[in-house]
Amino acid sequence: MAVWMGRLPPGLVAKVNFFVDLILLLVALHVSTILSETGSGGYSGLIWFAAGASAVWIVASTALRHYDPWAEHEPGDDAAMVTVLVMSVATVLGLVNVFAPNIVALPKIGYFLVAFWPATLLLRLLVFRLLSKREAPLDEVLIIGTGALGRCTAEDLQRRARHRVVGYLHFPGESRHGIRGEVLGESTDLEAKLKTIPVSEIYIAGNMLKQAEAMQACVGICERFGVPFAIPACNFRLRLARPINGHAVSDGYIHYSSVDPKPHQMALKRLFDIVCSGVALWVTLPLLPLMALLIKLTSRGPVLFRQPRIGLHGRPFNILKFRSMVANAEQLQESLQKHNEQSGPVFKIKRDPRITPIGRFMRKYSIDELPQLINVLRGDMSIVGPRPPVPTEVAKYEAWQRRRLSVRPGITCIWQVSGRNEISFEQWMYLDLQYIDHWSLAQDVSLVFKTFPVVLTGRGAS
Repeated sequence: MAVWMGRLPPGLVAKVNFFVDLILLLVALHVSTILSETGSGGYSGLIWFAAGASAVWIVASTALRHYDPWAEHEPGDDAAMVTVLVMSVATVLGLVNVFAPNIVALPKIGYFLVAFWPATLLLRLLVFRLLSKREAPLDEVLIIGTGALGRCTAEDLQRRARHRVVGYLHFPGESRHGIRGEVLGESTDLEAKLKTIPVSEIYIAGNMLKQAEAMQACVGICERFGVPFAIPACNFRLRLARPINGHAVSDGYIHYSSVDPKPHQMALKRLFDIVCSGVALWVTLPLLPLMALLIKLTSRGPVLFRQPRIGLHGRPFNILKFRSMVANAEQLQESLQKHNEQSGPVFKIKRDPRITPIGRFMRKYSIDELPQLINVLRGDMSIVGPRPPVPTEVAKYEAWQRRRLSVRPGITCIWQVSGRNEISFEQWMYLDLQYIDHWSLAQDVSLVFKTFPVVLTGRGAS
């Protein structure tokens, strides 16, 4: 009961909605086939069609961002998308019935629509939309400005229930009266605050006629750090005029990002991550207990190594790896610091004495990184993206280097296929920014294929 009365984890409802819809699809196909009493090919054909129908549903729903927890859909949008998805499966069903009417036992379209469409639609509108309002906020935002606009912005964000205001910064000479939240300092403190507080977006709630210079300084800092930001769409009072594209300024702000959002490609990237990590874990399943046994037999300590890393927009998470070093490796690093062979804040030495014999083998062929596939399934990481740094490294980053935190970290990226530890830290950072600035789904697929020969040969590993 406490779970239902309190907040749900962010993104949970979308995942449950996805799996419930897939189960409903399979049940509807089975029930409507029984009602139709068609076909003579038994149920083997139905099983194959059910797999194909599930694939159509997954691809179409991903392209439409139907289960994207960050997408804000109105009830009408949800109804339209559910209908489009149902009709896409029904269209495929109709084509199969036309071209193979007597080969497989498939339902008639009418029975299928009656069994599937109302149940899916009602669950979406009456259950999952209401449950999503009980989820904890997905994003943390910082508001710069404590005037009337700053207060109204906070109230609007809280009403939407998808954002949590972590605090405010005030412009020079601005009143802080009536603010319901923590004032963290002045707008000139923005750079220092971004180094310690992870935020998903910054609302610059200033008056462009009075505070243009201070707002411009904040915009420059956001661009250097790669943090998305929003500025007021208009500082004039309008009585009759309306924006031509209402969705672009639905909250009264124009939103900017240093990363091209490409929402449909990003949705497919997430689907790619889930499928690839799930398949990879299944394929390597026999290897995992073998490596766990070898680690346990050759050195003391836990099988898995958990380490705090910094993820998207500076959010910390625990990365999972097979332990390849002695149990007290992090305590020994200080005494080995003088032997560091990597420039910048990263610590790397080729013949690290802390690495165990089996650990050296795992590192050469990247076997120690297999548990990170669990991080990918959780959403902490992606298959392709900049490597997640440790907090001590991020603390030493220059402002331009922190822009690599503007995307979800990954297991492999340009650095991994370009020599890994054979290139300098600064080159590494430039390669990550190159990936961010020119990202595409095709590039991700290309990098995955380029990673295989690097892993098999152990090139650049230490």
